[in-house]
Amino acid sequence: MNPKFEKLGFYPADILLPKQGTDMTKWAVVACDQFTSQPEYWQAVEDTVGDAPSALRLILPEAGLNAPDVDERIAAVNAAMDRYLDGGLFETLEESLIYIERVQSDGKIRHGLLGMVDLEQYDFTPGSGALIRATEGTVLSRIPPRVKVRKDAPIELPHVMLLIDDPNKTVIEPLTRASGEMEPLYSFPLQQGGGSITGRRLTAAQMDRTADALEVLCSPQEQAWKYGVKDAPPLLFAVGDGNHSLATAKQCYEDLKKVTPESEWASLPARYALVEVVNNHDDALQFEPIHRCVFGVKPEEVLEAFLAYYPGAYEGRGEGHAVAYTHAGGEGFLTVPQPRVQLAVGTLQAFLDGYVKEHGGEIDYIHGADVTDRLGRREGSIGFKLPAMGKQQLFKTVMADGVLPRKTFSMGHAQDKRYYVEARRIR
Repeated sequence: MNPKFEKLGFYPADILLPKQGTDMTKWAVVACDQFTSQPEYWQAVEDTVGDAPSALRLILPEAGLNAPDVDERIAAVNAAMDRYLDGGLFETLEESLIYIERVQSDGKIRHGLLGMVDLEQYDFTPGSGALIRATEGTVLSRIPPRVKVRKDAPIELPHVMLLIDDPNKTVIEPLTRASGEMEPLYSFPLQQGGGSITGRRLTAAQMDRTADALEVLCSPQEQAWKYGVKDAPPLLFAVGDGNHSLATAKQCYEDLKKVTPESEWASLPARYALVEVVNNHDDALQFEPIHRCVFGVKPEEVLEAFLAYYPGAYEGRGEGHAVAYTHAGGEGFLTVPQPRVQLAVGTLQAFLDGYVKEHGGEIDYIHGADVTDRLGRREGSIGFKLPAMGKQQLFKTVMADGVLPRKTFSMGHAQDKRYYVEARRIR
C-alpha cells in the first residue's frame, strides 16, 4: 500500500469494474436503502435490467430484508457474485483511486473520490475519537440482517459516502482542474432519473498530492481553526450516507478478527471497505431532511399521544420545534415550544420510538416531502415532515456532541444517492 496514506485510514484500492462492452446503464443501480416503501421503483429497475449483467443481482434492496424468503435471496446474491467473478465480467484496477463527477437530477455536478478505508480507523460509538466517525446514532438491531448479506459475500459494492470538511477546497477540487491528465474509465447515463456519472483514474502523482492534502486536513492547526479545539482527536471523515452499511462492514471484520491470528489482521481484505469521499463544501451537495411515516396506526391517536408526551405542546405552527404532519383526515403542525434537544428530528424521534414500542406500528424513513404526504394519506398511516439541518453545522456538532439523532439528514434526493458501479473483493 502507498505509505503516504498510512496516517489517514484511507487508501487506494484494487477496484473491480465491469469490462468494456457491458451496458453500464443497466449495470448501475441506486443504493439498496432507497425507495423502501415504493416497490414500483424497484420493479421499474427490474424491468429495465432484464437479463443483462447488473449490480441489481448483487444487492438486496432493503425492502426485502424482512421478507420470508430472505435467506434464499441472500444465497442468490452470493451465487451471482461468484458467477460474475468466475465468468470474467470484471477487470481489476490495482492500487487505484477514482475521481468521480456525478451529474445529479437537478443538473448540478457533485465531485467525489473513490478509495477504501481501514475499518480499524472507524468507530460508530457516540463520542468516539476515531479518524472516521458516524454522524448519527447507529441502530444496533439493524446490523445483524445486513451482516447476513455481507458475511459470505466474495465482493462488496459501496454506497457509503464519507464527507471531509475542506472549506478551502484543497483535496478534491484540484483533481477537477487536472482531470484531463487522468485515465478515462466510464461515462454513462444512470437509470430511473439518476442523472449521469463519469469516472477517471488518478495518476500516481495525483494520488500522492491527494494524500498530502488530506494529511493537512487532520493537522492540529486545522482542527483548532475549524472547531476551536486543542489536543482533541482529529476528525477527518464523517459518514454522510451509508452509516449502517459501514457499521455492518465493521461488524463483519470484528467477527473475523475473533477467528484470525492478530498477525494476519492487516492482510484481511474485509479489514477495508470501499467508499466515496465528498467535500462537505461541494456546491452541489445539499442536505435534505429525512421525513418519517408511521404505518399500522390510528393517526388521531398518534397526535393525541404526541401532545401528551410533551406537556405544553400544541396544534399549530409556532416557536420551538414545529413538525408538519399529514394523514387521511387532514394535515397540520405540532409545536413543542421548549424542546429539550437541539434538533426537531430528535424531538420527534424520541416520541415515535416510545410510541411504536408501546402501541405497535412501523416507522419508515422517507426522502421527499411529496412522497411523505402521499404515504401519510394512506389508511392507517401518518407522515411527519421535518425541517432541514444546515450542513455547515455537521462537523462542529459531531466534534462537540458526538452523533446526531439517526436519520437526521440526507445528502440530496433519493435518485441522487450513490449508484453501485465499482466493486472490491472482500475475501
